[in-house]
Amino acid sequence: MPRAILAVLDSFGIGGAPDAADYGDTGADTLLHIAQACAAGQGDHPGLRSGALRLPNLDALGLGAAGKLSSGTLAPGLSDQPLGGRWGISREVSKGKDTPSGHWEIAGVPVPFEWGYFPQTEPAFLQDFVAALVSEAKLPGILGNRHASGTTIIAELGEEHIRTGKPICYTSVDSVFQIAAHEHHFGLDRLYELCEIAFRLTQPMMIGRVIARPFVGEMPETFKRTGNRRDFAIPPPEPTLLDRAKAAGRQVFAIGKISDIYATMGVTHKLKANGNMKLFDATLDAMAMARDGDLIVTNFVEFDQEYGHRRDVPGYAAALEVFDARLPEMIAKMRNDDLLVLTADHGNDPTWPGTDHTREQVPILCFSPSLSQGTVGIRTTFADIGESIAHWLGLPPGLHGRSFF
Repeated sequence: MPRAILAVLDSFGIGGAPDAADYGDTGADTLLHIAQACAAGQGDHPGLRSGALRLPNLDALGLGAAGKLSSGTLAPGLSDQPLGGRWGISREVSKGKDTPSGHWEIAGVPVPFEWGYFPQTEPAFLQDFVAALVSEAKLPGILGNRHASGTTIIAELGEEHIRTGKPICYTSVDSVFQIAAHEHHFGLDRLYELCEIAFRLTQPMMIGRVIARPFVGEMPETFKRTGNRRDFAIPPPEPTLLDRAKAAGRQVFAIGKISDIYATMGVTHKLKANGNMKLFDATLDAMAMARDGDLIVTNFVEFDQEYGHRRDVPGYAAALEVFDARLPEMIAKMRNDDLLVLTADHGNDPTWPGTDHTREQVPILCFSPSLSQGTVGIRTTFADIGESIAHWLGLPPGLHGRSFF
């Protein structure tokens, strides 16, 4: 019986979303703009990388062809002649451009409602909400209270946070409430307890996630977020691919922040790891443990968290190249009837204004030793990805999307 590996390259969009204008993202294209910047020498970084973007393994599976199909332009350094696998692109029907929407829809469940968002004002949070949070969590107050980049606001307010004991609270254009606090001075368990209170208080607002953002260090130059991030998320409104696999008696390996994104629903094994290469190692470990019919789902968060939001073109390019270089390891461990699907949940163009996600189409790159080469074309919902994996694993079809196999 076949197994399936779903690898979500967090934020690796390929432009071309028909509704990008609704989000102020007309022209955003994570892949194309990274490749163009590298070709122009703007992706060089001493000791990190230089020259054109080099992704031979992803390109062989159809990345260049998918990018050209999506935006009409072939990314520099890539080819529009895949060597194997099935490739295509997918459009999101869920509103927004955030992580839960993309992941839920990939797993067969488009978001049927509008998320709640905090206004682009300062302060961003209503006084009654802040008062309730401070009272219930017994806080001396909060810092931040605005839209911000996580690393930037920690650098700005980290020392005051350590001195006063006030957590740093911020948001973005996504449906999210984030709390940064020092692992030692504030305490990791206390941060998680605070996030649980905040999650309960934000639920009536339909805020998708409350995220704990622990960090260490003693001054702005040494502040660094740790791998102990935790997402408190609203659960999907109906069974996802993960739930259906679990209900059929399959093991479901959730690697990285996958378990948090799906609010632990449908997960049988939770594997945490910090950094793309540790996540890659954990995926290989899961492949060694997986039995016939099992499902492995990994979110490679660094593309988004470390490079997209920080608008770091050389860093994003280097991370892609390192991932690409290791892809043959994963393919070598696949059985003849295993399926590997590489995709993304949204875009995060590191050349785009601001620090937020971008509304883009995403690549679909499928490989199996038993799968013939071809294209799956333009899919009108991410849910087709989940339905295709369900079909491959012999699971009952869901209510949304259709298989391209």
